[in-house]
Amino acid sequence: MKLQHYLGGLEGLGPITVETRVFVEEWEKRIFGIHTAMMALSPQLPLPATPSAFHTVWTWAHLRTGAEGLNPFDYFKYRYYEKWLGGISGYFIENGYITEEELEARTAEYLADPDKPLPQGGAPEIDQRVERYLAEGDSPKRDVAIQPDFQEGDTVTVRNVPTLEHTRLPGFLRNHSGVVETVYPGVYGYLTDTGADGVGAPMPVYCVRFEAKDLWPGNTEPNVTLYADLYAAYVAKPAA
Repeated sequence: MKLQHYLGGLEGLGPITVETRVFVEEWEKRIFGIHTAMMALSPQLPLPATPSAFHTVWTWAHLRTGAEGLNPFDYFKYRYYEKWLGGISGYFIENGYITEEELEARTAEYLADPDKPLPQGGAPEIDQRVERYLAEGDSPKRDVAIQPDFQEGDTVTVRNVPTLEHTRLPGFLRNHSGVVETVYPGVYGYLTDTGADGVGAPMPVYCVRFEAKDLWPGNTEPNVTLYADLYAAYVAKPAA
């Protein structure tokens, strides 16, 4: 899994796409809508109840975990919303909303008849909750009193944390040192627990400044600076 988070300076991955459209095909809009509705209908949110049958928690982190849990070579092979589709489908199977056999059978039906009408349903309360979620969002900032270990101007080293399915740490920063540019006020949680990776519970977040020449010696233009927002779990005091 680390491979797709270690792209800085990695060569041989083919041409960079210059596609500027948000949605290339119509079905991608539907996948985005399903993902948004799943987040909005998650039961942990302080929003009005609805008659929706969706009863488990789904967040951006669940989407990323499902996509990034792919074999790295499959990850590079599939397009953006194809990875979304895989992550969402796997989630529905794992949580008992549909079996793999039922999904395969339904997929075969629509492949055989692409013009077959889609199921109809829904309720005004569901639409209103999704619209409210889109308007209000879900802030990661938490009301917890935790003091940061570092201040602006401190030098920190990025940990090489163990990563299993999902991380918020770019691989090319691991074991490199930078300078704290900003200590963001307050503390911030993440949408899911990343296990040994160390992110989940509320913690300080730092903006850390790195010099590109230190990250990729002999392979950068001069005077290039990179800034990265990093959870506290990802940084430590430099080794003595």
